[in-house]
Amino acid sequence: MVEEKALGVKLVSIADLARLASSMVSMGGSVYIVHFVQAGKHYYGLLATFRDYYKYYGVPLLYYVETQEPLRGKYLAIKVDESGEKVESIDSVRAGWICIPVVNLERKPDFVEVA
Repeated sequence: MVEEKALGVKLVSIADLARLASSMVSMGGSVYIVHFVQAGKHYYGLLATFRDYYKYYGVPLLYYVETQEPLRGKYLAIKVDESGEKVESIDSVRAGWICIPVVNLERKPDFVEVA
């Protein structure tokens, strides 16, 4: 049994999750979004580490969004240009967009805590 858990940080919208993920992609990281269902709700999240928090080497975090319905695509895509920000759930990658894969989990991992 896992005693230490990743702390859940609930975001306001799927666009917030896409913005956060795209910022991590731009830093050269390998980024993906996890999806699981719990109590009939869909959770989409991004695992990250808040480094060097006081005496800890890092605090594991799950930035997540809770939805009533599943997203329809295999990727969460974001594009920002002079016309503004666009966030879509899509089935294949698009040129000019940052596309983050959505990985469907069978169940919520034991080390993750969501409200």
